[in-house]
Amino acid sequence: MKNNRTALLIVIDAVGLSTFKYLFDKYGKKTKLKNLASFGLGELLGKEYSKYLPAKYSGKALPLAAEQVSATADSLIGHREMMGVVDNRTYELFYDGFPKEYISALEKAVGRKTFFNKMAGGVEAIEMNADRHEKTGDLIVYASKCDPLIQIAMNEDIIPVKQQHFIADTAFKLGREMGVPITRCIARSYIRRNGEIIRTSNRHDAVLPIEQKTLVDIINENHVWTVAVGKTSDLVNVHYNARVKLTNKIFLDPKLKLKFVHPKAKDTNPFTIQGTINALNAKKVVYRPKGTFIFTNLVDTDSLYGHTRDVAGAIKSLEEIDRNLPLIINSMDKGDLLIITADHGMEHRQDYGYHNNEPLPFISYRKGFDKKLGGLKTGKMPGLTDIGNLLAQFFGLEKEYSAIVKKI
Repeated sequence: MKNNRTALLIVIDAVGLSTFKYLFDKYGKKTKLKNLASFGLGELLGKEYSKYLPAKYSGKALPLAAEQVSATADSLIGHREMMGVVDNRTYELFYDGFPKEYISALEKAVGRKTFFNKMAGGVEAIEMNADRHEKTGDLIVYASKCDPLIQIAMNEDIIPVKQQHFIADTAFKLGREMGVPITRCIARSYIRRNGEIIRTSNRHDAVLPIEQKTLVDIINENHVWTVAVGKTSDLVNVHYNARVKLTNKIFLDPKLKLKFVHPKAKDTNPFTIQGTINALNAKKVVYRPKGTFIFTNLVDTDSLYGHTRDVAGAIKSLEEIDRNLPLIINSMDKGDLLIITADHGMEHRQDYGYHNNEPLPFISYRKGFDKKLGGLKTGKMPGLTDIGNLLAQFFGLEKEYSAIVKKI
């Protein structure tokens, strides 16, 4: 269908340019990132990193670096800036847990006791406290080590998912009312099977309201079909025509040969890649005269390998993303636009991986064109809002987008 022009924005979570360099230095040998290398990743990292890449820049894509202009390095903030929302507020971490008055109000509001209330990594907090939670039904409350948010871990066999979502929504609403500066409340759903703790896809994010129009809103108003794949709809929580979150292996097309690289197959990227390809293929058979915008987040490089400082795992995850890029491009039509970026970086410290504000890749590819992108222009807006501006140009909505981006 000739009118079904499509733009696909892929966010590789937590892999900024400083993070790439760190991973390459620690890994210490050549990677299999031939498609990202062909798209110009080496141009962004510098000549000294060419030894880690198996291919040279082809000139078919436009590789740039973008620096976030919002104040805090966070997935929510980064994704929103790409859609035109600049947040100048700073958010602090809760090193000593959350205020007693807030915790008491939360317990009263949801009718359950809480415990722990310390800063901890997600898996760590659950493993330390699962026995007590499963015995008493008390809620495991903990502060993130890298984001200004409250997390509440709950076993689905103890507290039903619907109730978990209510608890998270209540915790976030109370925090806002009481002036506790959190950007999100996450219900961390998990199950225990054969003694192993498994975090499930029933996680629920209650997030800061967006107090202005976004690029997604503008695109919707102009009848472009919008698709959120993965957690993007939790972060830029506006209306989408479709939200895709696959969780069952039965929905993975065996012909695509998508791979789980985690030793216990905890990856979610294969589901997200499948969902992205499904969205690309759907636009070939469904009449969408104003086109399609697909917004995808590949989270494993953050949640599985970033915070755990697993360098080899992060490289394997990146290599699998790279291996799947031709599958994605083959599903695109001539003239379609692909943007590959990140929402923040990851600083590997001795105890944990922390979100980091650093230059981010901004790689643009328009199928059938060279790096000039068929006349689309970059560098017209600050930070990650320039990504949104490139998308807005593609759909003929640059004027409307420019009107919503606050001047820096």
